[in-house]
Amino acid sequence: MDNVFRRYSLLDQMCLGVDQALRAVFNNPRTTGRDYPAAHEKDAQMTDEQRKHSAALMRINHSGEVCAQALYHGQGIVSRSSLVKEKMEQASLEEGDHLAWCILRINELGGHASYLNLLWYIGSFSIGFTAGLVGDQWSLGFLAETENQVVKHLEKHLKLLPHEDKKSQHILKQMQLDESLHRDEAMKAGASALPLPIKKLMGLVSKVMVKTAYWI
Repeated sequence: MDNVFRRYSLLDQMCLGVDQALRAVFNNPRTTGRDYPAAHEKDAQMTDEQRKHSAALMRINHSGEVCAQALYHGQGIVSRSSLVKEKMEQASLEEGDHLAWCILRINELGGHASYLNLLWYIGSFSIGFTAGLVGDQWSLGFLAETENQVVKHLEKHLKLLPHEDKKSQHILKQMQLDESLHRDEAMKAGASALPLPIKKLMGLVSKVMVKTAYWI
């Protein structure tokens, strides 16, 4: 697969970044083209309250994927290593699959994406860009910790979803598998463990996004 970051100048990468941001925020991400995990599952009968709750949970996951796209885009632009750039791009494509799956499921449930996704993207891009400037090992460490927290978050959502909502469960399980692989690959590539205060701050920021995206 071509590495778009490695082939272009910084200015070209910034222009590409604008395109990537628009795609992420307005639900037209670059993807690997994998099949929708819930394609073969019939939509079960649920109450209006259950559907509303499922849609809100999937809205949170969709916003989380917008943030993930932004982190990878920001880190990929300033990374010094072609290997790290490659990993960021591949992870970004797979997160693009997640974005597409989440918005499709949200639409099936009659919900809507978060109205604050542009804000989430800008904030996460800034964090990713800064992490990338610090150095590739720390950038990979940030990636690994982000994915580790996302895996735990998805596990929680799998328990919170209505039992009847098998379609959303299929999506989250595949996402969880992908995020675990991203975390493990970052560790194998030489990620540095983040200090505990940074981990706690990341968790706090995540909680703010989760609580806000559930409603808005």
